[in-house]
Amino acid sequence: MPDVGPQVGASVSALTRELDIIAHNLANASTAGYKRRCNAFTKALQEQTSAQDDTVVQEPSPMSLDLSQGNMVQTDRTLDFALYGKGFFVIETPTGPLYTRHGVFQTNVNGQIVDLSGRVVAGMSGPISLPANVDPLGLNVSSDGRISANGAAIGQFRVVEFGDRENQLVPAGDTCFRAPRDVVPADAMTPIVKQGYQEGSNVKVVDELVNLIAVSRLYEANMRAASVAKEMSSSMISVAMG
Repeated sequence: MPDVGPQVGASVSALTRELDIIAHNLANASTAGYKRRCNAFTKALQEQTSAQDDTVVQEPSPMSLDLSQGNMVQTDRTLDFALYGKGFFVIETPTGPLYTRHGVFQTNVNGQIVDLSGRVVAGMSGPISLPANVDPLGLNVSSDGRISANGAAIGQFRVVEFGDRENQLVPAGDTCFRAPRDVVPADAMTPIVKQGYQEGSNVKVVDELVNLIAVSRLYEANMRAASVAKEMSSSMISVAMG
């Protein structure tokens, strides 16, 4: 009879990670620009548990991201921007660029457009700086990300795409992502920027709650399997010891 103890232990660890992912998704169900972290392992566990009498032996799969479009939420705030379709805003940091769909911006004391953490939002020609005589509330941004005020051009948001490699982006906190060294973005050819909107989180609360129930049941099943395995091991040792 195979020793299922280590296998069950690995499954319990994976399920604990699943619970963390679901909790993180639920906590960010109202966060603008948030992209759901996927827990594809849950379905695989369900299928395998059903076929193997509650004993799970599958190894956990890596976490992936659901980068599908979130709903557009109109705010009418001048410095709120949402991207429709593919693309990411670029945030400049001392450790390299970050990429985000969270287009809730502000201006700093130097008149630069920055994110809520004060990091510079990249333009096509570097930081986007507003002239001293321009009120941020008077900015106009076209659908391709060109910024103007009082009829004068100020700059253009840099919006980038990753093509079929966007699933290799890594969460970097604050709804931002970091790209591996070998994944280089390209400037988006036809970005669609909507001023006065935020892109809502793409988390579906009902789906996450269903996943939560499924993972909880699987966790209980694995704990039962671990208990049975422990009892059988104790019985076998008792028999061996005479």
